[in-house]
Amino acid sequence: MRAVVQDTYGSADVLELREMERPEVGDHEVLVRVVAAGVDRAAWHFMTGVPYVMRIVGFGLRAPKVPVAGSNLAGRVEAVGKDVTRFQPGDEVYGTCRGSFAEFACAREDRLAPKPASLTFEQAAVVPHGGFAALQAVRDRGRVQPGQSVLIVGASGAVGSIAVQLARAFGAEVTGVCRTSKVDTVQALGADHVIDYTRDDFADSGERYDVILDTGGNSSLSRLRRSLTRKGTLVIVGGEGGRRWIGIGRQIRAQMLSPFVGQKLGTFIARENAEDLLILNELIDSGKLTPIIDRTYPLSDAPDAIRHLETGDARGRIVLTV
Repeated sequence: MRAVVQDTYGSADVLELREMERPEVGDHEVLVRVVAAGVDRAAWHFMTGVPYVMRIVGFGLRAPKVPVAGSNLAGRVEAVGKDVTRFQPGDEVYGTCRGSFAEFACAREDRLAPKPASLTFEQAAVVPHGGFAALQAVRDRGRVQPGQSVLIVGASGAVGSIAVQLARAFGAEVTGVCRTSKVDTVQALGADHVIDYTRDDFADSGERYDVILDTGGNSSLSRLRRSLTRKGTLVIVGGEGGRRWIGIGRQIRAQMLSPFVGQKLGTFIARENAEDLLILNELIDSGKLTPIIDRTYPLSDAPDAIRHLETGDARGRIVLTV
């Protein structure tokens, strides 16, 4: 099979298209013939090995333990392990794995779900990682309720674009923060208000929000707290904007400060699970959640797809087609 492989950490130049053996399916795994693979910041982190703590916790010190890039996929079941009960060959599925930038990939049964019939493979492939983080941030950590005011920093990103739609579906009044070129996109996602951060500073607006989801990674805790209500909740999503070694300095400070203030400050690690994919399916089928595609690339152009991601100019998600 063809696969996008890297032998070391680095820039997009380390990615190479090669021929290799198909992965062998485990007892609890599903072998998927990949149709499309989502390209997101997780793929960039795995490619660069930054923050460095990733290497220490098990991804590989000098080179990735899993040489095939990518972790979001949509495709058709090719074969199943002997203990798999939910899928059979021919089923259309989507979810997460390690090594999705390839013609075939193995995924755990409990990290896959049936592909929503209303989505193309390309649309489905960009949902999983962003969907897990957004759903768990809005529902579990932010505990967003009808009538609340929610600020989403980084509203056009992989997590933010889904979080805007989910917060709206949960009945909140949503304000999205993004750059000028993406204001129209965030409005199209359903945000009630949009702040162009190149022109206005949300922290100086005087507005106070019940919940802030920060997926942007650049705002200090003091700025974020200034925009929260006295009993408001701050959820920091991901490790963007952190230092190269740890990447989660703000998250640690927020967790340490939270017990001493009236506001709830914190973060979380998103859990990959089939149950949440099924909830996302319901929201997709009801028309409350729609992924937006910016650009598709063939598998052979994976380095260019990553470079486009790095520019920050994408108005929607980026996809590799296999």
